Amino acid sequence: MILSTRKIMSEDEKGKRFLELIDEQNNIQWSIVSKLTFLVKSQWGSSDIKNELELLIKRHSEITKELNSLDDTRSLL
Repeated sequence: MILSTRKIMSEDEKGKRFLELIDEQNNIQWSIVSKLTFLVKSQWGSSDIKNELELLIKRHSEITKELNSLDDTRSLL
């Protein structure tokens, strides 16, 4: 018998996690906009900002995947 290592969450836990992820995702989106604005103003000349932007986009994608996995019954989204 194979046991799942994934924690079974109650609906309340899922709802709480969902709201935490939405809040984090919103903050990341604003950071992405800020970094893009800076890059445009600098004529795309900052490699540090480009790297930060890449990390923000990666985290945003991870959050989206986790949000989708929380909603296994498609009831939250």
